[in-house]
Amino acid sequence: MRVTVLGSGTSHGVPSIGCDCAVCQSSDPRDKRTRPSIWIEIEREAPSPFAGEVRSILVDTSTDLRTQALACHVRRVDAILFTHSHADHVFGLDDVRRYNQMQRRPIPCYADEETLGNLHRMFAYVFNPPRQVGGGIPQLSLFQIAGPFTLGGVEIVPVPLFHGRLPVLGFRIGAFAYLTDCNRIPDESWPLLTDHGGVRTVILDALRHRPHSTHFSVSEAVDVVARLGAERAYFTHICHDLAHAETNAHLPAGVELAYDGLVLDIS
Repeated sequence: MRVTVLGSGTSHGVPSIGCDCAVCQSSDPRDKRTRPSIWIEIEREAPSPFAGEVRSILVDTSTDLRTQALACHVRRVDAILFTHSHADHVFGLDDVRRYNQMQRRPIPCYADEETLGNLHRMFAYVFNPPRQVGGGIPQLSLFQIAGPFTLGGVEIVPVPLFHGRLPVLGFRIGAFAYLTDCNRIPDESWPLLTDHGGVRTVILDALRHRPHSTHFSVSEAVDVVARLGAERAYFTHICHDLAHAETNAHLPAGVELAYDGLVLDIS
């Protein structure tokens, strides 16, 4: 399995509009952060004869999906997992139209009940099409997540998290976990991350050094990594308080900031 970090920034993105801070003005490309999302590729030794095979999965459709897809050569999307329905995680949904055109079929989307309801409301033109649809509308099939399920021959384990008071989902696939937009892992979710050999690679929310009401701080995220016992950890949903190189220089071994375009091979 291969995981590409499509976006590693906050809802504002980095650089932030109208900001002259050192990170927003940085020439380091790793300090340029689009809205948070990852792309999962499930690799096969030989192609399957089944046209509906799942090999390419998006987690969230960020506001910057089109730009991310072009930058990282995302040419196929077989399924989409949603962590929650905040704008920075879903507002790129309309760009899925292009994959419908290329693949000639609807794309299945998986989310919890609240997120599915919000998608119906936020994208009413998709589910209750107007008479004039212009350039077309996304073709989607929605499925409610009620527990672990399988895509592309791998088990997807939803991990309940809290983003402030809002319940959201992280996802575990084998020894990999993606836990964005959270500031608390409830007690009942820890076994989902530590059982069956645990998580060896994690991408985890770490907004900034100062505490925040809905996101882990860097020190809090470091504590989570230590409790998980992960071998590799990459922090995401990073604001413009954190310069990439400077922050990495002070993180523990095996822990670093993610960046847009980072590719991880997961065994």
